[in-house]
Amino acid sequence: MQLFSAEHFETDQHPWYCTAAPVHDPRTGALLGVVDVSGPALTLHPALIALVDTATRLAESQLLRHHEEGLRRLRRSAEHVLAGVSGPHLLVDDHGWVAHHAGVSVRDRIAAPAERRALAVPGLGLCLPERLSEGWLVRPRGTPIALAATLSRHDGRAVLEVGSGPGTEAWRSPLSPRHDALLRALVAAGRDGLTAAQLSARLYGDDEHRVTVRAEVSRLRRVAGALVATTPYRIADGVALTVLD
Repeated sequence: MQLFSAEHFETDQHPWYCTAAPVHDPRTGALLGVVDVSGPALTLHPALIALVDTATRLAESQLLRHHEEGLRRLRRSAEHVLAGVSGPHLLVDDHGWVAHHAGVSVRDRIAAPAERRALAVPGLGLCLPERLSEGWLVRPRGTPIALAATLSRHDGRAVLEVGSGPGTEAWRSPLSPRHDALLRALVAAGRDGLTAAQLSARLYGDDEHRVTVRAEVSRLRRVAGALVATTPYRIADGVALTVLD
């Protein structure tokens, strides 16, 4: 839109021109803002409309690129979960955009998932979305998450392996000695789990390293994702983690 001089409603703006275009969220279509170029009316240039239009298109293309990068990050963060899932399923973000699909053809997006709310998905039927550390796992209702994982050492280095059961492709990731120790402590603690202070005492001999422990668990969850639950820190429900020495 371009307004020139007296086309403005406000008399005080009659000496001005204003050229503006809206910026929309490429994921949702929501209005995010407006790119506007205003100045003295006598300095209006014919290229301003093209300039503003180009600026909005560049902004929206950057937003779309960040969205696609977010879907790639989501796929990486859920690799270990997907390795243990059989049957048709989807991995989607909080807005319903599909980051991964298997056994079903879908569009780029489904309805936005919500906790404990059934979702009808074409090709899958009625699903109950399952919250992961990032995003949602969507599959036919009645198939809760069940992960089998092993923690072992190969050539002196800790390795976490998920989805090594029949018919699944194993996902493996090396772990640092600190993350190896964290997982072993959580396995030993059982379903009651450990607080940050208790983990600090187990790893460092006192409870003064709670901030460090929280940071280490956060880094571990970037690798192990849904295997580790919080408040308190513990091996998540539905996960069978076996430690092999």
